Amino acid sequence: MESKIAKALKMELNPVAIIWSDKRPENALQFREGKWGCVMWLFANAVKGKVAVFDKNTYGCWGGAVGLGFGNKYLDFLGGIDCFYYFLSSGNKEWEIGKNVAEQIKPHVTKEFYEEFLEGERYLKTPENVKKFVEQLPIMEVPARYVIFKPLKDVNLQEKEPVVVVFPVNPPQLSALVVLASYGRESFENVIVPWGAGCQTMGIYAYREAKSDFQRAVIGLTDLSARKHVKKQLGDNLLTFTVPFKMFLEMEENVEGSFFERNVWQYLIKEI
Repeated sequence: MESKIAKALKMELNPVAIIWSDKRPENALQFREGKWGCVMWLFANAVKGKVAVFDKNTYGCWGGAVGLGFGNKYLDFLGGIDCFYYFLSSGNKEWEIGKNVAEQIKPHVTKEFYEEFLEGERYLKTPENVKKFVEQLPIMEVPARYVIFKPLKDVNLQEKEPVVVVFPVNPPQLSALVVLASYGRESFENVIVPWGAGCQTMGIYAYREAKSDFQRAVIGLTDLSARKHVKKQLGDNLLTFTVPFKMFLEMEENVEGSFFERNVWQYLIKEI
């Protein structure tokens, strides 16, 4: 599938379609069962032209499973979900149960994970804040066996429509997409920036928008850990802009005759 938007943005990286399917694509990248990994690693491969696939046993990490739509896998976090609440916030070292779990897992985890388990990632202030975050996440179970990341150019709409489309973009391209999201509408809050993991802003947050009567796009890759994981693959100048497929088609129809043909964008595009 060719995209008018991608062409107008002069994208060098591929927009990525996220597809739900019961059929596994051939020759797709996939984590080994039980192997830790970051979903964003395989997203980085997809923007460079490869296909990646995930299922309930090959999602990389707990947050990745949640983000892809495989339910509340935070319940399976080492030591239980309460240890996750401490892990994402203030750390487990001052909590008796958390300290005991840390000693049990120490021989089986990396030095970096052990240190973060004790000290906390400190992305939210308190474990109570993390509990509220998890409660408010649009956690869901996708109605298919596989979640597939596929370059949009390779999508055949006769086979399967994407649920959402993810644009990996630099600041001028992101700005253009924000403008285009409102170009043909009578409302002007059509893009959101929720707090969450990189895969969650591409996945469940955008899935929720896809099911809404009033669809919005989702800006992501504001997750510091995700940015660290893809820096070597993608550099440090990208954010993601994820749009439900119906909204994507709406935006595609609005490219012609828009600001893309005018002087400001033509000036900015020279720098891309």
